[in-house]
Amino acid sequence: MGERVVAGEAIVIAVDGPSGSGKSSVSRGVAMRLGLRYLDTGAQYRAMTWWMLRNGIDVADAAAVAVACGKPIIESGTDPVAPLIAVDGEDVGVAIREAEVTGAVSAVAGVQPVRERLIALQREIIEAARARGSGIVAEGRDIADVVYPGAQCKIYLTADSNARAARRNAEVGGDVDRTLADLERRDAQDARTTRPLDAAPGAIVVDATYLTLEQVIDRVVGLAEAGRG
Repeated sequence: MGERVVAGEAIVIAVDGPSGSGKSSVSRGVAMRLGLRYLDTGAQYRAMTWWMLRNGIDVADAAAVAVACGKPIIESGTDPVAPLIAVDGEDVGVAIREAEVTGAVSAVAGVQPVRERLIALQREIIEAARARGSGIVAEGRDIADVVYPGAQCKIYLTADSNARAARRNAEVGGDVDRTLADLERRDAQDARTTRPLDAAPGAIVVDATYLTLEQVIDRVVGLAEAGRG
């Protein structure tokens, strides 16, 4: 489950899992339900990728990405109702969801200096939320075992491949078979640097295959409240 929450201590809920498992919707729902802040770490990697593409950096050239990754200023808002993601002052919330970014993000996220920079930023945001006493739900691929192992509530959210593809397809449209192939490709690429298909030690596995969004949120909220009690 994670470390026990001390009375009055701001909770950190880590939600990890593969693409299409519903992490963002669940994490935002949990944060709103519990009055916590929210951090989408995947959006940061997408923002970095968007900047690379916009500035003509070859994302297949790891050395070039490593040199350039210190340049963009990435800002992550933590309001679960409307989480801002900006690069150099420009709101890129829509742009980072485009197909070109989706196809390139795994390559950029796999570059170690990119990971080091963004993990440091993620820890800073989590600690800031704790310092304010608000607590936070942080979602990504490796929150519980790399970014913030001290999280008091560790959730690994998963679903079978077909359910993940159907969920993602409902969000972005397109062909379900192609979406499934894209998810499997992302899993394989991400596995080079993270463990998208493995739960971190101490994490509770929540299988969302046959659950509605509200049912998953209820389940995670219950686990978080149990950790607080």
